[in-house]
Amino acid sequence: MTRLSVSGWVLAAALASLAPLGAAQAQMKIGVVNVPRLLQEAPQAKAAMQALQDEFAPRQREILASQKDLKEKEERLQRDGAVMAENERRNAEKELRDGQRDLARKQNEYVEDLNLRRNEELGKLQASLLQEVQAFARAGNYDLVVGDGVLYVNESIDITAQVLGALQQRFKSSNRSQ
Repeated sequence: MTRLSVSGWVLAAALASLAPLGAAQAQMKIGVVNVPRLLQEAPQAKAAMQALQDEFAPRQREILASQKDLKEKEERLQRDGAVMAENERRNAEKELRDGQRDLARKQNEYVEDLNLRRNEELGKLQASLLQEVQAFARAGNYDLVVGDGVLYVNESIDITAQVLGALQQRFKSSNRSQ
């Protein structure tokens, strides 16, 4: 008969009490979702980015046209400045400076508005993706689904592709109903 010390008995009792817990944990269904991949590949994300691009395209064209116009004015001033009358050259320089200031203001407003709208759309998209992951997890009887902060995952529990499939189905069905 083997003699166990008091600490040995405590360890044995602790291990015995954990055995049922270990069996329950072995039956847990766990999945991992690569959130950046969802944000990049989900058709809802692509549609949101396309909508933003369409929304801001007119302003972007306006800025590009202003840049082209200013470049032409600058080239004309450099080319013809020496032969222009003093008053005409000063007016051309002032017009160029005013145009550059106006363009810089338009560009700053464009970037600020675009970033604000992108953040709004990203917030909506993240909420939608979270709901989809939760619905997928419930339907698939998952006990735990983790996302950000995972340092390693065995590909056998990565459910990102399946969630993407569900997102694509939802996107197709929502576009048919419109």
